[in-house]
Amino acid sequence: MKQRFLAYLQYEKRYSPQTVTAYRIDLDQFYGYLHACYEIEDIYLVTHPMVRSWMAEMMEHGISARSITRKLTTLKSFYKFLLREGILESNPLLKLTSPKVPKRLPVFVERDKMDMLLDHIDFGAGYPGIRNKLILELFYVTGMRLSELVNLKETDLDFHHHTIKVLGKRNKERLIPFGNKFEILLKHYLEEKRNLFGETNALFLTDKGKMIYPKMIYRIVTGYLGMVTTLEKKSPHVLRHTFATHLLNNGAELNAVKELLGHANLSATQVYTHNTIENLKRIYKQAHPKA
Repeated sequence: MKQRFLAYLQYEKRYSPQTVTAYRIDLDQFYGYLHACYEIEDIYLVTHPMVRSWMAEMMEHGISARSITRKLTTLKSFYKFLLREGILESNPLLKLTSPKVPKRLPVFVERDKMDMLLDHIDFGAGYPGIRNKLILELFYVTGMRLSELVNLKETDLDFHHHTIKVLGKRNKERLIPFGNKFEILLKHYLEEKRNLFGETNALFLTDKGKMIYPKMIYRIVTGYLGMVTTLEKKSPHVLRHTFATHLLNNGAELNAVKELLGHANLSATQVYTHNTIENLKRIYKQAHPKA
């Protein structure tokens, strides 16, 4: 049944390969626990206390509330699938409550530090430098995910309408606009790339002309962010947070930011408003005589 469920996630729900793998690992861990502690492997024999004891063991081993909640989400989806398929008649997770997850505000790079990175850091005049700067700027200008940037193609660029077509989660397409200044950098990069490697549809290539890969982009981003910020987290996703926070701090509508980020619902975008409120509090304390 596990394989049927994973196939359902992949082909019907259109989850990414990474998400399907995460679901598989969670299920393997759960059934490994059942086999070790209760010597059972039959889904019909799973009870509410068994799931509770699995949660308790994870807590004892220091697994975070966020990770436990994600694993329970996997189990709930699995058992919902089993009920829908008529394989089970009752759900042992029905009254199970997830542990409270502490709220964690998105980490972002301050505006002056992004200006320093993109306007004053020397990336170099050759292909690697031009590419690296474009990668940093693309994350900041569009807010796209790492997986989305890796898979970009030249045919996704529309210079007439100044938009980039992005294939997001669950194969959902969205268009992200870009401005004239970014267009100049983009065209300069494409000219340099074609001079070195000829016509290739993949937008980003390695120094040797192969298709770029996530770990390489991650290293590029963390390396350059380390030049301007002391944040503990320095990743492509931090630039996504930075994109959203800077838009909201400058008056962008929440629904517009939701569409640009490719979020399925508004609640995922609302987390960035907390950073905006903190920014307003800071301005208020600095400017108001009675603050």
